[in-house]
Amino acid sequence: MTQLEWNAPGLGRWALDRSHINQPGTLLIQRIHVHGVAAGTREMFEFMGAPLDALEFRFVNGLIYSRIRPLIAPDKPAAKLPPLPLLSLASRIHPAMRKRRKAAERTLVSRPWREVAAEWGRPGGRRDEITARNLVLQGVDRASLSDDGLVDHVLETIAHAHDMMRLHFWLHGFDLGPIGFLLYSAATWGVERGDLVPLLEGASPSTSEAERQLLRIKNAVDASGRRPTNLDEMRGLSPEISDLIDGYLQRRGALIFSRYDIDGLCLNEAPDVLFASIMAARDTSSQDAEVAERVDRLTSAVRERIAEDQRSTFDDMLAEARVAMDLRDDNGPHTLQWPNGIMRLALLELGRRLVARGLIHDPSHALELDEPEITIELFGGRGPSADELARRARWRAEADVSDAPRVLGTPEPPPPLHVLPSAMAHIAGGMQAILAEAGMDGEVRTTGLFGIGIGSGVHRGRVCRADSPEEAIAHLGDGDVLVVPCTTPAYNMVLAMAGAVVTAEGGVLSHAAVLARELGIPAVIGAPQAMNELRDGMIVDVDAVAGEIRIVADA
Repeated sequence: MTQLEWNAPGLGRWALDRSHINQPGTLLIQRIHVHGVAAGTREMFEFMGAPLDALEFRFVNGLIYSRIRPLIAPDKPAAKLPPLPLLSLASRIHPAMRKRRKAAERTLVSRPWREVAAEWGRPGGRRDEITARNLVLQGVDRASLSDDGLVDHVLETIAHAHDMMRLHFWLHGFDLGPIGFLLYSAATWGVERGDLVPLLEGASPSTSEAERQLLRIKNAVDASGRRPTNLDEMRGLSPEISDLIDGYLQRRGALIFSRYDIDGLCLNEAPDVLFASIMAARDTSSQDAEVAERVDRLTSAVRERIAEDQRSTFDDMLAEARVAMDLRDDNGPHTLQWPNGIMRLALLELGRRLVARGLIHDPSHALELDEPEITIELFGGRGPSADELARRARWRAEADVSDAPRVLGTPEPPPPLHVLPSAMAHIAGGMQAILAEAGMDGEVRTTGLFGIGIGSGVHRGRVCRADSPEEAIAHLGDGDVLVVPCTTPAYNMVLAMAGAVVTAEGGVLSHAAVLARELGIPAVIGAPQAMNELRDGMIVDVDAVAGEIRIVADA
């Protein structure tokens, strides 16, 4: 295969983000990210008072590279900073910056994330509105639609995915913002950011809700006194169990559980995964008190290290971050995984019809279409050829992107925060902290089989490793060490059986770290060589305290 070229997608500095898309993305997902991320963050930054224009995503060889666009002269990046007095003056007299300063001051006083989080979860609130819309699109009888009707439906699901991507990143100002502000203040308090993140454990009940639902099904299965060997047998045990499974799949069956792209499987396409997840569901309620006690103990220890006159501020900011945490983990499944799954199912129906007419080779090749190509003309053979769509699918599957540079373009030094008015500096510093701790800033902070440890103790288990998450999950045994490039929020449906988790990408605020923390699973996150050195069947120790994976026995 031709050697890939890695050229900056625009002016300035572009950081690779492997924690979301680790293999070349489909054209549709690329388009939705490019438009939605910029639109959502631009609106959010303006509301919050950040001295930033937008977070911009571009794709190079199918991988995400991101850049923070500054508010002033975003398309004229400078290789070095102007004199600091000039920067300080501009931040106070430039009309756009003056407006942002007022917004930042208002944000820190009004704390809008509390109202956003409350409105999200209240009956009839934003989450319920999104759920209702998802259910309507999910419930369409696609097979009964005319060709025209199906094309319209596919385009409707794509438009919905666009809207949800914009909303997803707008919400990040309110679900990640308070967490970023807490981390940004760590230096002021003389503590490490890594000391603060464990204090958020237990603040996200939505993360473990899927396992609680799976446990209800498992308890009903156990009560039957029989041991099914597959999902169909499980359904046949009783109408009650079948209804519980249907209820679970109604809200989660169309979620893409393994990745952020439409080439990942929905849960209702993977009955073996769902069956294994039910059978491995664990009752962790007895651990709640233990978690609360541990968090209280850790919080007290950190608090003692903070100057007395700063402790009330610390208490307040920690409380704000904990309020935001649950929204953060409820956001993705509703606004990304579910809409993307609905879009996938609609495209597959389109693909089946095109295969039946001899116009494409495989139904999944419809996933390779770009949005402007999805018209009724496809049924007349006037879209991309079958061979072209097959070529796109083959290229994405085979392209070697393992050596993708972490950074492309030219250095673009951020302005020192201390020259900004204090409220704007606080907002901007929080945003920078989030990007860094989510593993999206292009920096490599660990080497080899060392990463960020989540949890306590050491877990010894058999490695279950795969380049695709579906493959890993399909072969995962109870207590195995799941080794994957990265995870998505929807992994909480299938992680119950893992004894430990290892990822090659991510930071302390990545989805993998949050899932491991909330589900009580030991993890090492962001170990760069995990996918290269750990092989299926190896016995390893996952040391959550040292942040290290040690090979005990080869495969």
